[in-house]
Amino acid sequence: QVQVMESGGGLVEAGGSLRLSCTASGLTFDEYAMGWFRQAPGKEREGVSCINTVGQTTYYAESVKGRFTISQEHAKNTLYLQMNSLKPEDSAMYYCAAATTLVSCSAWLIVPQPANWGQGTQVTVSS
Repeated sequence: QVQVMESGGGLVEAGGSLRLSCTASGLTFDEYAMGWFRQAPGKEREGVSCINTVGQTTYYAESVKGRFTISQEHAKNTLYLQMNSLKPEDSAMYYCAAATTLVSCSAWLIVPQPANWGQGTQVTVSS
């Protein structure tokens, strides 16, 4: 059974930092791409960042480039999202996803693809 679980969310002041973690079990961790997505109240889910298994190439939404960093620790089957210089508009439920087929990271950030999803972790940035 595949399980994807996020942690690390919380309340932080604008300009602060948080690191989200995502552990995955029941799957081959680096078989396909993994990504972070977020959804704010009243808005559609949007792609934040993605890392693919070939060359460990990373992709970011324009709104988070230069502030967020995605990484993996294979020994722990863990995906991270380091978020710096947080802004109130970054407030959202953040979801981790493990693709279940070969996908293009750049496309996945825009177009939904088959994936296993976590339950989400809430990030709130106060102004």
